[in-house]
Amino acid sequence: MLQPALREPGCLFCDIVAGERPAHVVLENPHALGFLDARPVFPGHSLLLPRNHHVAIGDLPGPLIGKLFGDAQRLARAVEQGMQADGTFVAMNNVVSQSVPHFHVHVVPRRKKDGLRGFFWPRQKYESDDAMADVAARIRAALAAQSR
Repeated sequence: MLQPALREPGCLFCDIVAGERPAHVVLENPHALGFLDARPVFPGHSLLLPRNHHVAIGDLPGPLIGKLFGDAQRLARAVEQGMQADGTFVAMNNVVSQSVPHFHVHVVPRRKKDGLRGFFWPRQKYESDDAMADVAARIRAALAAQSR
């Protein structure tokens, strides 16, 4: 028997986890739920989310991260096999562009020449190698600060 999940009132995904809204479930275990996206990029586009309400990847408890991404790996393989896809696009938004503020991973089946081009936004270059080095240094410093 699954224990009741920690919920956020008014959260669509919490309602789905609780069984109060319908969903076509594809993966279910004590810590996660996977179901078909109601507005898929392609048929088979699935969403994987923790049963407990967490908004962003930074909010996930450490022990859940490995379990959830193990599930994402299994789901990606299953979507590829079940949809006879060439591969998958596995992605998550983190607050910005998150249509439902409950952490979730998209698993989208992909086929060669399916019309999607790389990421869904325009790419750009750094103005110089020095600018790139500066950005890398800022990120390393932030990572070092997290370790303290």
